[in-house]
Amino acid sequence: MAPTDRYQRPADLPQRIPLFPLRGAILLPRAVLPLSIYETRYLAMLEDILAGDRIVGIVQPDRSDSDEESPPGKDVSLRPIGCAGRLTAFQELDDDRVLVTITGVSRFGLVSEVPTEKPYRIFEVDYDRFSEDFQAGAGEENVDRGNLLRVLRSYLESHNLKADWRSILSAPSEYLVNSLSVVCPYGAEEKQALLEAKDLKTRAEVLVALAEMELASSEGGSGGAVN
Repeated sequence: MAPTDRYQRPADLPQRIPLFPLRGAILLPRAVLPLSIYETRYLAMLEDILAGDRIVGIVQPDRSDSDEESPPGKDVSLRPIGCAGRLTAFQELDDDRVLVTITGVSRFGLVSEVPTEKPYRIFEVDYDRFSEDFQAGAGEENVDRGNLLRVLRSYLESHNLKADWRSILSAPSEYLVNSLSVVCPYGAEEKQALLEAKDLKTRAEVLVALAEMELASSEGGSGGAVN
């Protein structure tokens, strides 16, 4: 059983959760987000998460003049929708950093901030409008998988990137769409559009449209590999 399979409905998740605001980063159901944690405030949050239910919310800061990845303080406005995930792996390093893996469970809407003396922020959140997120594979039958794979292949070839096509072809459509949305190298606005897509079909269409726009304007890319 996967670590997130225990969450079958909104009531299975805590209504008050710590938030990790990260610009340009999103999380989606059953996708994974690796993070390197080193700031004192988030190391404290990590300790509390490990001692509790291991749930954390990933949310983007709202539009602002600051381009900091994670703005300091508790006055920065946040995007109204984020995603809750479970901490499923962590590794402490000698340089006081901690590598963690967060596995997505469900998106949420922010309700209200909870006053706290903690150095990080805690919010009441609502999962009810995203109840479909708890159903693994929901909407996969509506995804144009052939078109998604076609555009993905063109994107990789244009950037001279290599990929494990055996793994890609065998991956469920939900995992493919959500994982690509999490790792794709787009900006904060594009990432938020992928997060807020009403269903898997729409998210796949947004992902394809973004890739096609980049392909149309690109004159080539740099080499590398995608695993």
